[in-house]
Amino acid sequence: MNQRLIRRIGLFWSLFGLYLGALGQPPRGPLVVSPQVNADKSVTFRYLAPQAKDVQLSAQFEKGPVPMSKDAQGIWSVTVGPVKPDIYPYSFRVDGVTVMDPANVAFFPNERFKASLVDVPGDTPLIHAMRDVPHGSINYEYYPSIAGTTGSLVVYTPPGYDQSPTKKYPVYYLISGTTDTEETFFKVGKTNLILDNLIAEGKAKPMIIVMPYGNIAARVAEQKGGSKPADPTVRDGADAVKRANDFAEDLVSNVIPYIEKAYRAIPNRENRAIGGFSRGGGQTLRTAFNNMDKFAWVCAYSSYLSPQEMDGNFSQIVAKPEQTNKQLKLLWVSVGSDDFLYKGTVEFMDYLKAKQVNFKSLITDGGHTWMNVKTYVAATTPLLFR
Repeated sequence: MNQRLIRRIGLFWSLFGLYLGALGQPPRGPLVVSPQVNADKSVTFRYLAPQAKDVQLSAQFEKGPVPMSKDAQGIWSVTVGPVKPDIYPYSFRVDGVTVMDPANVAFFPNERFKASLVDVPGDTPLIHAMRDVPHGSINYEYYPSIAGTTGSLVVYTPPGYDQSPTKKYPVYYLISGTTDTEETFFKVGKTNLILDNLIAEGKAKPMIIVMPYGNIAARVAEQKGGSKPADPTVRDGADAVKRANDFAEDLVSNVIPYIEKAYRAIPNRENRAIGGFSRGGGQTLRTAFNNMDKFAWVCAYSSYLSPQEMDGNFSQIVAKPEQTNKQLKLLWVSVGSDDFLYKGTVEFMDYLKAKQVNFKSLITDGGHTWMNVKTYVAATTPLLFR
């Protein structure tokens, strides 16, 4: 075979390989920058969809969907604001279908929906902002859980943890809400950055934060080949209580021993706190009230237990308030004034007050949002382990 023929064959296969590679690539269009936070705190959102008939922006800082306009390249865009500095979830509704922003790598971990996140910075850095301070670490852990399954955790260790191999730390067990995952307090709540900043300011004690996955029933079904069960329809119904008790069993019997073996945790109730948002707050209260020998610090964010459940299942908490007040170094309850759980949470506060059980509370503006959760984490962590 002569050299010219060999070169032609080689060129053919090179071009054919490039052709196949092109077939395997997603379609490419013009560069889309989204979201774009502008100097005046307005935000421009863009979405490439040349064939779409209608695209709308859905964002948690807006009261309803916002129509977007298409340019000659097929890029839909809209500028809104100015927007109050914070981190917000948003998505696009494209011809009736809700989608994430493909131009944005920041997303909201959740079992039901996948929103994107936009961070509008403050002129003065907010408590969750990345600052020039010492930073802790985030670790992903897997542990033996109930029903022969493997559980997952996200664990924050404070700045200096790896440099001080003999120092031990208190632990805050922090539980996400319904349909959230073990990543949500980290990726949306920015708990690691909040603690880094508070510790650097001398406002919070260095602590380990353990963020477990709260939907035990879904994980068991997934790993055992079953179908994911629907969420309980009644917050204090039998199914909800059983799932909360299963979570409590897993936390006390599996998670805590795993953490206290794998990390330098101080293994006593005075150095254990538990807190949670929404469903995680209900799990927090049930776990803590059933295990008063395990936790001395309890934080319920946008959550409550009904007077009926308290009287029926936790009478020991209110029957001897002096003993409860001595045991609990902190019982915290917080909620937003527009939260759909506001009424029940305030009723819970009134119940505790009537029963002479001491607690601290905070009622903020806003609804059942992770903007409020960050506020609650920043308000409570400085109170822990003092």
